[in-house]
Amino acid sequence: MTHPTLSLVLASSSPRRRELLGRLGVEPARIASPDIDETPLKGERPRAYALRLAQEKARAVALEAGEIVLAGDTTVAVGRRILSKAETPQEQRQMLQLLSGRRHQCISSVCVIDADGRARSRLSETIVTFKRMSEDEIEAYIASGEGLGKAGGYAIQGRAEALIRSIAGSHSGVMGLPLYETRTLLRAAGLALG
Repeated sequence: MTHPTLSLVLASSSPRRRELLGRLGVEPARIASPDIDETPLKGERPRAYALRLAQEKARAVALEAGEIVLAGDTTVAVGRRILSKAETPQEQRQMLQLLSGRRHQCISSVCVIDADGRARSRLSETIVTFKRMSEDEIEAYIASGEGLGKAGGYAIQGRAEALIRSIAGSHSGVMGLPLYETRTLLRAAGLALG
C-alpha cells in the first residue's frame, strides 16, 4: 500500500544517486550524508561488505515521522579483493592496470528503512570487462580526473564507458544505484511511484 504523505531521505551526497532516483520520478525531500567507517572488516567478502555499508549508511540517518531513508553502496571487486575509492592518481593507475583486459564485479547494494523502522536490502551484481588498456589510455583517463573518488578508479557514465568491452547486469548499478532493486524496495516501503 502506498502512502502519499511519505517523504524520502537520500542517505548519500552522490549527485549520481540523486540523478538516478530522478529516473524513477523520485525527488528526495532531503539529503543526509552519513559519516561511517568504510574500512572492510578482516576477511569480509565483497557482497557482505557492500550490503553492510548500505545498511550502516541507512541506519546512520535520524528519521522524522513519515520519512523513509534510502542508502546505497557500490563496491568494485576482483575475486575477493575489494577495490576502494581511488583517492590519488597513483591509486587510480594501480586499479586501472589491475582491471585492464579482465572481468571484475561491480556490486551495488541498496537499503531502505521504512517509516516503521523496517529495513529491507537488495544486491545487484554486474560483471564488467575492460579492454586491454595501453599505458597511454590509462594515463589519458587519469588526466581526465573523472575516476578520482570512485570505486575501482573509474566512472562508467563518463569516458571509461568507451574502454569497456562488455557489461552483464545493471548499468545503473555500476553507476551507483540499481534502479530495478531500488524501485522494488521503495514500493515495498510504501512510497508512491509512477
